[in-house]
Amino acid sequence: MDIMQLLKSQFPDAEITFDGEDCNSKVLIVSKQFEGLSTLNRHKLIMSSLKEHFQSGELHALSLVTKSPEEINK
Repeated sequence: MDIMQLLKSQFPDAEITFDGEDCNSKVLIVSKQFEGLSTLNRHKLIMSSLKEHFQSGELHALSLVTKSPEEINK
């Protein structure tokens, strides 16, 4: 499974930085889709994209950092 590729297909405008190994991974995603959303709703959006991988046990844990482009440029 390539988490980066999967996330890129779900968030085509995003800049994604992936750090770590499969089950001990940290992902920074910067996307316009996050503008106006709370951190919780941003994480829900991402987790829904990865739901099948968590349910199958293929993915166990993932640390998320989600930002809009505006937040990065501050």
